[in-house]
Formats: sequence, C-alpha cells, structure tokens
Amino acid sequence: MRRFIVELGMGSDLHGGDVTKAAMRAVRDAVSRSCLCGLFEVAGLKRPEDMFIHLKVCCPTPERLDRERVAGSVPFGKVELEVREGGMVAEGIQLPQLGEGSSIVVALVSLTVCVE
Repeated sequence: MRRFIVELGMGSDLHGGDVTKAAMRAVRDAVSRSCLCGLFEVAGLKRPEDMFIHLKVCCPTPERLDRERVAGSVPFGKVELEVREGGMVAEGIQLPQLGEGSSIVVALVSLTVCVE
C-alpha cells in the first residue's frame, strides 16, 4: 500500500453532545478539502472503490460513537475505522428546540487514502 493523502477534519455538535454527528461532520470536513485526481491521473487508479481509507476518529465518549454510520460517511473506498478518546467537550446553552443537553462536542479525524 502507498499513502497518497492524509487530510484532517474537525466537526462539532453544538446542541446535544452527539459524538456520531460531530464525527460525521469531521469526515465531511476532511473529504471536502481532498481532491483525489492524482490517484487516477498519476497512480493509475481505475475505480474509487479500490482505494483503502484509514479513518481515525478521536472524540469524547467513543463508546457512544455509531461506528457503522461514521465509516459509511466516507463516500469511497474500503474503510478501516480506528476510534480513540479525544476531541473536546465545552459548555454551550440548552435550547429545547435544538436538542437535549447543553454540551458541545468536538470530534477530530485523520483520513488517510492509500492504493496498491
């Protein structure tokens, strides 16, 4: 396997402390700043599903993370997910219209794209 890109992402859930929502936003953040044209034009990749993606997620309360949903939020490749405790919790404001709780949670991801 050869690494071609490592991109970092940050995501948060401002109302309700949902680490899955924060992690999925972090994945979207990383993916949105990654242009993979070099994989096709330089490395000769034929199909996006042939990429290997190592996704590392750091979030508070990793036991509450829906691993399947987070891995499924990567739009291409074969995803290997690693989850660790990290990220951040900050105090927000409780507004019932926006969800339960006042915790702001922040998740961080590193997305590494490899090909054979």
